[in-house]
Amino acid sequence: MRGLRSTVALVAVLSGLGAYIYFVTWKIEPDDAAKTVKVFEGLQSDAVIGLQIKSDKGPMTALEKSERGWQITAPSQEATDQMEAGSVATGLASVEKGRIIEENAPSLDQYGLASPRIDVAFKTMTDSTFRHLLIGDKTATGGDLFAKLDGSNQVFLIPAYQELTFNKGPFDLRDKTMLAFERDKVTSIDVVNGGASFTLAKNSGTTDWDVVEPQRYRADPSAVEGLRARLETAQMKTIIEPEATEAQIREYGLDKPSRSVVLHWDAKTLTLMLGHDAGDGGVYARESARPNFVVTVDPAMAEDVTKGAFEYRRKDLFDFRPFNATRITFTRANGSSLPFEKVTTEAKDGKAAEETWRRLGPNPVDAPKDKIGALLSRLSTMRALSFVETAANTGLDKPELTVEARFGDNRTERVMFGRIENDVYAARPNEPGAARVNDDEYAEAQKTLIDLAK
Repeated sequence: MRGLRSTVALVAVLSGLGAYIYFVTWKIEPDDAAKTVKVFEGLQSDAVIGLQIKSDKGPMTALEKSERGWQITAPSQEATDQMEAGSVATGLASVEKGRIIEENAPSLDQYGLASPRIDVAFKTMTDSTFRHLLIGDKTATGGDLFAKLDGSNQVFLIPAYQELTFNKGPFDLRDKTMLAFERDKVTSIDVVNGGASFTLAKNSGTTDWDVVEPQRYRADPSAVEGLRARLETAQMKTIIEPEATEAQIREYGLDKPSRSVVLHWDAKTLTLMLGHDAGDGGVYARESARPNFVVTVDPAMAEDVTKGAFEYRRKDLFDFRPFNATRITFTRANGSSLPFEKVTTEAKDGKAAEETWRRLGPNPVDAPKDKIGALLSRLSTMRALSFVETAANTGLDKPELTVEARFGDNRTERVMFGRIENDVYAARPNEPGAARVNDDEYAEAQKTLIDLAK
């Protein structure tokens, strides 16, 4: 019976405490909610020059700001994520004090403030010491956090989302960039994925790229740019070993990695090596500038940067565009040709000079703008649906149509078309294999060409 009375009494006490918490602590009237003020009134984020952050994510992190930006100084000197560090300073300047729970709390345990989970301290040029914001538990509703200032027992609420701003450990605040290089300076890239490897190289004096090994062909500029951007923005996911031993490097599959990417520029090289899959859902990685620094990276990133050569082959059949083409010649299997050239008419009778296309031959004639425009547009946007390794059995040994275009600064290109039953193939000289193209698009181009020949 005594045990039952004790249980009933305990339930009554807990119920009373719960009622107090709900009706007194968290039930905020609209008028009270509107009376919010800044925790650090008058603080400007750009005035903060020092930060000390102790969270539940590791040891205290100290940062100092100079003309070069934020720098982590403890627990070790590290390059810093400027955006993350800046967000802490901005958060301190903007955080608002909500409802005051107690003006002078006799006990801080119930709020998690006797031993705060998060201690965010800052210093400005005019401060002789650091000022601290101490953060404890979340409220029962989860919408706010209990907080107080150092040297005061006034307990107040701040929004719960501020935990994302202030609860940061050393890894959160460090620069997590995997590779340090200047994207625009890179002139070639070697990619190895298992037994397959290939090399991308930038054409000298241009912005064009080619796949040069194991075979040479045009590279898709957007695909190459995507690769460079992915490497430039690659982030470490976790730090595994700051100073890995040779045995550990072998254990992670990084001594002879099956996947790697090598960047070349100005006689320099930088290599990203990818090893085994890690237990945390990442992939073990290291880079040649810090050979014993082992981290994990996102598996999707590792997959993106080690795609096969086909992903980088240019799918556009032609390099010219309607606006920069100056001459185009169509040659059929019987040897007959139909050349067109862009000409500029003279200004006459108040009419401005304009560009037009003329069909050349014994009796030159202006080509209808709509038809020649449609043909040039269709050809310039024609893309490979897929590629075959050899031009055998594609009809390209006796092409039914050859298109030669002159464009830009006197550049020329030639594309041949062949047919095997309902399949149409295209090829460029000195490029391996052949591309299969859309039969309907090719038929429409042929139809327009016939109209222009009349």
